[in-house]
Amino acid sequence: ASWCNCRELSKMASRGGKETSKLKQNLEDTLERLMVQLQDLEVAKAELDADEYEETRNETMDQLKEFQQTLSKMVKGDMSLVDELGSMQLAIQAAVSNAFKTPQVIRWFAKREPGQLRDRLADLDRDVKIGKITKDTMIEQKVEILTALRRLGEQISSDEAHFLAQHSTAQLDEFEKVSDSVGAGVLKTASSQVKSASGAK
Repeated sequence: ASWCNCRELSKMASRGGKETSKLKQNLEDTLERLMVQLQDLEVAKAELDADEYEETRNETMDQLKEFQQTLSKMVKGDMSLVDELGSMQLAIQAAVSNAFKTPQVIRWFAKREPGQLRDRLADLDRDVKIGKITKDTMIEQKVEILTALRRLGEQISSDEAHFLAQHSTAQLDEFEKVSDSVGAGVLKTASSQVKSASGAK
């Protein structure tokens, strides 16, 4: 079954500003469905055999990659969408590269909700103390949250920066490099579009 109508989303993106709000909502709904799939899969992991779990997870990741490609085409075609969809692009990149594995963190990153990320960060130590999550899970989520906050342009403390450097993974390092190149590519495309517009006057 198709997870979304990419062609229809692309048509909406080409209709101009009046459709941007509706487009963004549809994209957020699509991302939400994919995050729910991932979350449900993790909850059911103990009941699935290893092959079934991997197959289902790979299918969801393939859908995320397709979604990522659709977003990239939209942004390249209309640079006015960069502000609206940039954080969503980065969040999906984090998910498909396995740099981020926590669906809720990916959601908040995509929707630009630093307040929610900060609230979750504040709860992590408590959740470890009461046995709700393991220390390894706490470290993993804290690194994801701090990376997301930094990518959203939020200030992190020197202690938080030290923690991030200490616990960063190879996937996160690669995500940071790709994120930088995505940003540079977006700026380059924007610049060329501005020059084209200027030349057309």
